[in-house]
Amino acid sequence: MDKRAAVVLVVIFGGLFAVLFGFMLLAYSAVKTTAGSFSLESEVSSGARVGIVEAKGAIGETQTGVDADKIVRLLKKYEKDDEVKAVVLRVDSPGGAVAPSQEIHDAVVRIKAKKKVVVSMGNLAASGGYYISAPADRIYAEPGTLTGSIGVIFMHFNVRGLLEWVKIDETTFKSGKYKDVLSPFRPVSEVDREEIQSLSDDVYGQFVKAVAEGRGLPEAKVREIADGRVYTGRKAKELKLVDEMGGLDDAIAAAWQLAGQSGEPRVQFPPKEREFSLRDLMRGAFQGAVEGVRAEAPRGGPMFLAPSLVQ
Repeated sequence: MDKRAAVVLVVIFGGLFAVLFGFMLLAYSAVKTTAGSFSLESEVSSGARVGIVEAKGAIGETQTGVDADKIVRLLKKYEKDDEVKAVVLRVDSPGGAVAPSQEIHDAVVRIKAKKKVVVSMGNLAASGGYYISAPADRIYAEPGTLTGSIGVIFMHFNVRGLLEWVKIDETTFKSGKYKDVLSPFRPVSEVDREEIQSLSDDVYGQFVKAVAEGRGLPEAKVREIADGRVYTGRKAKELKLVDEMGGLDDAIAAAWQLAGQSGEPRVQFPPKEREFSLRDLMRGAFQGAVEGVRAEAPRGGPMFLAPSLVQ
């Protein structure tokens, strides 16, 4: 490569880097400004108030979604704080892993024994998102909120055809007939179907029971509507899965009133996350594609997950 070509390449790539760096600076400035404007509300930490808990994203996704451990710890903190008179759980989630959903559900049940809990559903509160909402004293949703999707799903991918295409043989040695249930390297067997269906029915029964107890409905009635369908907030209210139409402010006002408080509600938001740094944004720009692929990778085990919806 001659010197002229080298200079041209340096100019081109240098210009691209400068544009990218300038974009990152602008994004960093916008994010920092937004975070700063929100932090004032989270500083309310004394006197009678409503504690806000946010469950946004896929449940069980500790990095980008709903971290059950953090939610449970925050609920315990509010439970022990005598000045937190009620809790509003803001849910915007398509669901996710079973066990983390049940951990949050159980934590909501525990705090409900001492304080009023009101759920405010955002755009989506389906499957596991509904599971964690069901125990609340009152549930608010917008008419266009997507909720319900009461059911369990197992996802399985088979790569046997790909292995045969690249001429790779796979051999499995196992200690019991169930040890390789749903192996991706062979066709699904009748043993697989029976075992996974049994697990699915068990977890589904747990889901139905949780909804029936939380909503005060007969299990038979819940089973009629718990067929995996997604309902709008308006339809969910007709089915008694939701109590009232309204947004976050309505839920906060209701929680304040249910707690026997008067006047304007005082609110405590969750502790804000660590502010984004320019380094975080640069890292995110180059790792976004990798994270996207990882998020779509198949996962084992049952999930409370709503079907993909485009609106």
